[in-house]
Amino acid sequence: MRYRHFLKLLLAGAVALPALAGPALANPTIVFDLENGKILQHQEAFKRWYPASLTKLMTAYVTFHAIAAGEVRLDSPIKVTKRSASEPPSKMGFKPGSVMRLDNALKMMLVKSANDVAMAVGENIAGSQAAFAERMNAEARRLGMTGSHFVNPNGLFSPDQYTTARDLGLLVMAIRTEFPQYAPWFSIEGLAVGKKQIPNYNLLIGRYPGADGMKTGFVCPSGFNMIGSATRDGRTLVAVVLGEKSAITRAETVARLLDHGFATPTPGWLTVAALPSYGDTTSINNLNDEICRKKPAKEQSEAPPVGDKNAAKSPYRKKLDHAPTLVAVGLGGATGPIPKAMLDASGQEYADVPLPSWRPDLPPPPGAEPAVIGSATAAQEPAKAVN
Repeated sequence: MRYRHFLKLLLAGAVALPALAGPALANPTIVFDLENGKILQHQEAFKRWYPASLTKLMTAYVTFHAIAAGEVRLDSPIKVTKRSASEPPSKMGFKPGSVMRLDNALKMMLVKSANDVAMAVGENIAGSQAAFAERMNAEARRLGMTGSHFVNPNGLFSPDQYTTARDLGLLVMAIRTEFPQYAPWFSIEGLAVGKKQIPNYNLLIGRYPGADGMKTGFVCPSGFNMIGSATRDGRTLVAVVLGEKSAITRAETVARLLDHGFATPTPGWLTVAALPSYGDTTSINNLNDEICRKKPAKEQSEAPPVGDKNAAKSPYRKKLDHAPTLVAVGLGGATGPIPKAMLDASGQEYADVPLPSWRPDLPPPPGAEPAVIGSATAAQEPAKAVN
């Protein structure tokens, strides 16, 4: 009888394993051991939420599968399309027709959270945004992500794109266990694009002991989302936090959850995959008014105010205590085969259609200038639209 009563409470969402000390968190969270998936804490784990740029983890996962299937290689060209170049910030700002290596594209997508690059990856891998979204949803179904649906590869807001903390846990486990060779990409401290340095939006990297991943995300309706992982003494824990109020508080919350997890030597008996569904699993919170209404642009940005001397003290507002290790990325260098989705039946690239020349006595229309291949400049963008 006691067991049945406990299970009933669990299914009703009344039990967290184990509960955190202090006030309960209002937003969805889950903390688990990466090796075995055993849960240390969870709350509202099946509540639907807008993923924002956490979506890019699924984009990476689908792409890793495409690489494994031989559809594309890390040195294959990813061409910036007109559609991808028009995506709002956060973005790299490359012109349509620009070409980069797939591995560089993925690093810019994961570290800079570049929406234009993520869209370009999706279009090049699958041939279109819609076709790539079909792959994303197919992988979600295969992994058992029952509360998720995807419509684009970058996480820009759509009412039809949503996920849950539990589903994101399943995705993280799949990425880290099936494709461990890419794990270092999630712990890059920063990128170097020419002379420009781009820090990782994940403020745990380089600041939290053992931090080694994974991704942040923000749109006004979702609030500030974050998945953080850390490894200590051979044990890797993952914390998923959705709907925080700022870039700093999401880092602090993830760090606190990880601290509690590392202080708990024995996790619960339930795993991420076996956790029974509970609570409200259909409605989606929209935090737009709470997060963005009547707030300045700097508070509507995923770019955190690191180094702000006037802000409240936090270890995640401080600059790194060492020179960040930067990974050089940019355009050019794509010597591998063209993604198969970009080839027609005869093996020719779809975009290889000669463009008519403009009359020399007339100026070319805006945007008709040839792209510069082999150099990279990251366009500055207004912070308000950062994803």
